[in-house]
Amino acid sequence: MVRIRPRAGRLDAAQAAGIAELAARYGNGLIDLTSRANLQIRGVSDEGYPSLVDGLAELGLLDTDSSTEAQRNILVTPFWTAADETRSLATELEQGLAGASLDLPTKFGFAIDDGNARVLAGASADIRIERDRNGGLLVRADGAQRGLSVTRSEAVQAALALAEWFVASGGIRGEKKRMAAHLAGGASVPETLRGDVEPVARSADPAPGLYPTGAMVGVAFGQMPHQTLSDLAGCARALRMTPWRTMLVEGMREMPRGVDLVTGAGDPRLRVVACSGAPRCGEAHADTRILASALARHIPPDERLHVSGCAKGCAHSGSADVTLVATSDGFDLIRRGTTRDVPVIRGLTSSYLVANPSVLTGGH
Repeated sequence: MVRIRPRAGRLDAAQAAGIAELAARYGNGLIDLTSRANLQIRGVSDEGYPSLVDGLAELGLLDTDSSTEAQRNILVTPFWTAADETRSLATELEQGLAGASLDLPTKFGFAIDDGNARVLAGASADIRIERDRNGGLLVRADGAQRGLSVTRSEAVQAALALAEWFVASGGIRGEKKRMAAHLAGGASVPETLRGDVEPVARSADPAPGLYPTGAMVGVAFGQMPHQTLSDLAGCARALRMTPWRTMLVEGMREMPRGVDLVTGAGDPRLRVVACSGAPRCGEAHADTRILASALARHIPPDERLHVSGCAKGCAHSGSADVTLVATSDGFDLIRRGTTRDVPVIRGLTSSYLVANPSVLTGGH
């Protein structure tokens, strides 16, 4: 598996088409959309890896070294326009991280969520650049209710200073190595970085549909064949990646069509998160995708089902209304928890779950 981190969350049409071609040539043709707004090319062999990397370099998608790439973990709101500050903030932050040598944990990340509502509030990030209720910028540590009011020229430096404090104050030694856990464990942001400004209200996760900046589409369970990406690249000037396993097809005024695309806000597949599962993952105990497809329509619109092939929970680390974890003895069922919580029922078979979907919501 090879991960690609698009700069500022955006791929131009040539880059998207190139990724599709590389996935077909050197992978198994499947491409993942991740909850960190990255792409993953699957099934890459040892022999094909060097040529794939060369291809990504030609597309301008590689950093100077792996450590620089690892630090460039930045979520960007997909609803920016050419007239706002989002892309310039993202570029400046990328450059600042490349020169800072912070040695941040692998999952430690930033969010640039500077629209009129916080669309990235539910996405994983440790340091957030947001708007306050008066339209100004603020920098906020994840887990803190308020942030530091900053000017445009101060925003990135304040975010980097907050990251430096996290490292210096022992955040990298914590069990979870995340900002919210660090604060919950008793750490206190220094007064110079703390601030007392409330961020603008959050919004619900955006669903597939038409937006002023383009058409947002999803793919079932966050995975698509290379041809789907190629087709989208052929009808748009660029694609913007999101943490909701969707893509915003820049500038489109009608919804694209394709059997692999999720284009409706009410599509039941949006209620389900499922990892690759067997046989695509060697650690999985069951085929998660088949079961998830069968159960999706039984999940209430305001709830989420997580089907995991093992206890690692790679597709979704957080809590879900219902979590099914595959084991060597069947599926364990967890309510309002994660793959690491105690099941309320153990050893359910796929056939039983499909025949008795009411068990998911507490029925028998």
